[in-house]
Order: sequence, then structure tokens, then C-alpha cells
Amino acid sequence: MLKKIINHKKETAIVIVLILLLALIRNFEEKLFYDPFLNFFKDEFLHSKIPSLDYFKLVSGLFFRYLLNTIISLGILYVIFKQIDLIKFAGFLYCIFFTILIISFFAIIYFYTPEKSMMLFYVRRFIIQPIFLLLFLPAFYYQDQFLKK
Repeated sequence: MLKKIINHKKETAIVIVLILLLALIRNFEEKLFYDPFLNFFKDEFLHSKIPSLDYFKLVSGLFFRYLLNTIISLGILYVIFKQIDLIKFAGFLYCIFFTILIISFFAIIYFYTPEKSMMLFYVRRFIIQPIFLLLFLPAFYYQDQFLKK
């Protein structure tokens, strides 16, 4: 494994830079994106009402953040696997998942009760964090290894 990393210095460096970009998005989230839920989920949110929202800014912020995470994640997948068809498939999945998640997110907000706060927390987490990358990497690696046999 270490030998592969040493032999692919350029690819390793690119992946590290892309991961650092994901970390920068997370680090500067308060400055880059409108998200009143950042402070909401830092406090005692299990028994609180949701904050007042500017829905257009919220959708725009969530979409922009998801888009940045998706582009960087697809870059990581491309550098690792170098398969355009796989990237197209992953991009398609990202679009489908965003549609499902954003509809779910606003449905939870519309029918919000304090009992649904954890559901809101986790749906939002899937939108704002590159969690799908953590799912796609091992899945595509397994598929790649399976097809080589």
C-alpha cells in the first residue's frame, strides 16, 4: 500500500489538496453560507423551535455547499479511479440524493415538531457534509476489485 502511494505522488498530492478544500469549506462555513441551523444545532435544540428562515437564501446556501462538496468529491473519485463512467454515475447519484434530501429537509421543516429535531439534524448533515464520498469510496473500490477478478 505504501509503495502504491510513493509511486503515485502526484495523485496523492492532488487528493490531499482536495481533502484540504473540503476541510476549508467546513472551517469557513459560517462566512460562506447562510445557515441559521449552525447555531441552532450548537444550542439545546431538542426542545427548541426552529429559527426564522429566509428560504431562498437557505436553499441557495445548501445547494452551493452541496455543489462544492460534490465537485470536490467527484474530483477525489476521479483521481483515485480514473473512470469517467464511474464519475458520471456518481454525479447522477449525487443529483438524485440532493433532490431527495432537499425535499425531505423542507418537509421536516414544514411539519416540524421538537420530536423531529434529530431527523432534521441528520438530513441536514447529509446535505452539508461530504458523507456520500465516504460511502462511494469503499463501494467503488470493492466494485473495481470485483471486476478485476
